Amino acid sequence: MVDVEPLVILALALGPGVFWTWYLYRRDRLEPEPAALVIKIFLLGALVTFPVALVEGLLGLIIASPLVMGVIIAPIVEEYGKFRVVRRFAYRNVEFDEPMDGIVYAASAALGLASLENVIYVFLAYAMSPSLAIGTIAVRAIFSVPGHALFSSVWGYALGRAKFTAAERREGTILRGLALGMMLHGIFNLLLFSADVTTCAMVIFVLVLIPGLWLLADRNIRRALRWHR
Repeated sequence: MVDVEPLVILALALGPGVFWTWYLYRRDRLEPEPAALVIKIFLLGALVTFPVALVEGLLGLIIASPLVMGVIIAPIVEEYGKFRVVRRFAYRNVEFDEPMDGIVYAASAALGLASLENVIYVFLAYAMSPSLAIGTIAVRAIFSVPGHALFSSVWGYALGRAKFTAAERREGTILRGLALGMMLHGIFNLLLFSADVTTCAMVIFVLVLIPGLWLLADRNIRRALRWHR
């Protein structure tokens, strides 16, 4: 049995979110955002976990199906919660001055939420077994934590594009991006649910969805960075 101190577990649980925030922040190589504002959005993303959990809990009293909650309700509520943080606290800031900023701030909010969510899941596992907590950290560091950033980078890119396009097209661009981010989040959760039943779902998850999300994020980042040229 592995014996690990709770503070070490806490650091390991927070590590993936901090790392992916740093990684995506560094991708904005042409005009990096103020670190203080990125950290603020990250912390607000963590705080929005509480109202998100409240809404999901209340809806869970009405909707008995775990599948519906996980595949439809959770993606909608969580992506909208992260979106509101960025729309309210970053979008109108003078530092939000290029399309890439939408991706950076969306990912920061997403990783704030994912980090607090990660801590909760990891310590629930730790209460049963430190070994289980380590396994939970490893799996979530590879899939769930970056997954949150990848879903949100979709609507973050749309938000960044919308700010610098014609006013009559802005809301449509944002809504399409938000809907796509929610849909991808839902597919991600559906494949995770299905992976317990069929190997095919896990194969699609690992070999198709995850690489596809990274390719989409990389394409959006490259397009956003080309806006400078």
